[in-house]
Amino acid sequence: MYKYFISLCFIFVFVNGYSQQTTSKEKSEEKKDTVTYKTGYGLRLGIDISKPGLAIIDKSYSGLELVGDYRISEKWYVAAELGHEEEITFEDFTSSTSKGNYIRLGANYNAYENWLDMNNEIYVGMRYGFAMFDHTLNSYTPNVSSGSEGTPPYFPSNPSIQTPITDTGLTAHWTELQLGIKAETFKNLFVGFSFSYKIMLSVDDQKGFKTLYTPGFNRVFESNTGFGFNYTISYLIPFVNK
Repeated sequence: MYKYFISLCFIFVFVNGYSQQTTSKEKSEEKKDTVTYKTGYGLRLGIDISKPGLAIIDKSYSGLELVGDYRISEKWYVAAELGHEEEITFEDFTSSTSKGNYIRLGANYNAYENWLDMNNEIYVGMRYGFAMFDHTLNSYTPNVSSGSEGTPPYFPSNPSIQTPITDTGLTAHWTELQLGIKAETFKNLFVGFSFSYKIMLSVDDQKGFKTLYTPGFNRVFESNTGFGFNYTISYLIPFVNK
């Protein structure tokens, strides 16, 4: 009887020890599985270096654009661009200058699934743009031969104008769709580029002349659409890690 009792005790001790070992192993694995990697949430500020680069190549252009965004969730960022541009546009019969300031406000959605603590982006963004600018008709020669039958010429048939005529305080409103990439090259330092398709909602024209270029929108085509590109360097100021 004592032999059976001692055997049962040994079995109980063995089973209990094994179960404790298994439980501790499971807890250890569970701990490993619950490791989380945090990324920085904060304000990212930068500059579009394509505009100073274009100004070096094209002497009829000058511009500066500052960019920024703020991460509000895992996938969403609020974003803005603020800038100044001056562009001299040369056509067959005219020369005109647009000069002014602009701002674009909106949000980006990051469609890229980062690994571990990476903070890269492949994003889709929407913007509302507003510009306030001056437009100057530098010179023009009347194109009296243009215009179809029964339609007046595009330009009025006055003598050639060489003295600049300026309208100030003109405004423009537009929306745009952006597609872009941002990559973290060093800790909190990002390079990125984006393309944008723009749709003009409204724009003030100079009296007697159509606005051909709007700061922040670029060239205004007859369809009231336009395109844009930027290449940015920015730095993240992390306020918190999540």
